Amino acid sequence: MSKAIICGAINGVLTDPKQHNVPVTPAEMAQEARRAYDAGASIIHFHLRQQGEGKGHLPSWDIDLSREVQTAIREACPGIILNHTTGVVGPNYQEALDCVTATEPEMAACNAGSLNYLKARSDGQWAWPPMLFDNRVEKVQEFCDVILAANSIPEFECFDTGIVRSIEMYRRTGMFTGVPQINLVMGVASGMPLTPELLPILIDLMPDDARWQVTAIGRSEVWATHQKTADLGGMLRVGLEDTFYLPNGDKVSSNGPLVEQMATCAHNAGRDVASPSEARAILGL
Repeated sequence: MSKAIICGAINGVLTDPKQHNVPVTPAEMAQEARRAYDAGASIIHFHLRQQGEGKGHLPSWDIDLSREVQTAIREACPGIILNHTTGVVGPNYQEALDCVTATEPEMAACNAGSLNYLKARSDGQWAWPPMLFDNRVEKVQEFCDVILAANSIPEFECFDTGIVRSIEMYRRTGMFTGVPQINLVMGVASGMPLTPELLPILIDLMPDDARWQVTAIGRSEVWATHQKTADLGGMLRVGLEDTFYLPNGDKVSSNGPLVEQMATCAHNAGRDVASPSEARAILGL
């Protein structure tokens, strides 16, 4: 079985630094990236945050900030592969495209289909106003074009089974070429449930040559799903973007222990953890 590539998703877009210890500044992101790197991560997925006082919970598409963050992470983590976020709700997403064009990260997210992004509380109220995460085909095409023109790998974010099934149609119709890179986003309340039993079905729905991983959002089923992913030969992803808890229920304040636990999942499956140079070879970078 192939070596396991581990991605550290160090901060995310929704987590508030006033409530959780997610990195915001370039220096903080570099420090957290190094902790993930030392624990076995060869890819760092990051989100940009606004840098003003009290604004660290808000997203940013500042190109200079992106360059500063990427430089800081690369200096802290020699050979690391960077995966840039691109997720934007609504019709105004040019800034995200411009960020990829200007900075040319090795990989960039490409949200591959639309989803009603919902969560209901136990009292029957919405946790947030119902929201459409709109990723129509024309938008997906624009992101594919920009990411590929930047010599980056598009990572197709799939929130539901129909989106997984769409990836081969995208390739068949010429929207992209090459090996599909798929991220199964599991645990959004209105998307695919977070359960390891679903993984064999999802693998059958993917193109045969796809590389894949799981973003496991939540707590109770996170580590069983990660272990099943490792057992089935997938790439591995974990970080403060997706969970704050180890299998024993302990809450962490850094990405390092989460990536360490993911490396343990790989070893439990009889797989070694890929170094950054090995990951580059596997991904064709």
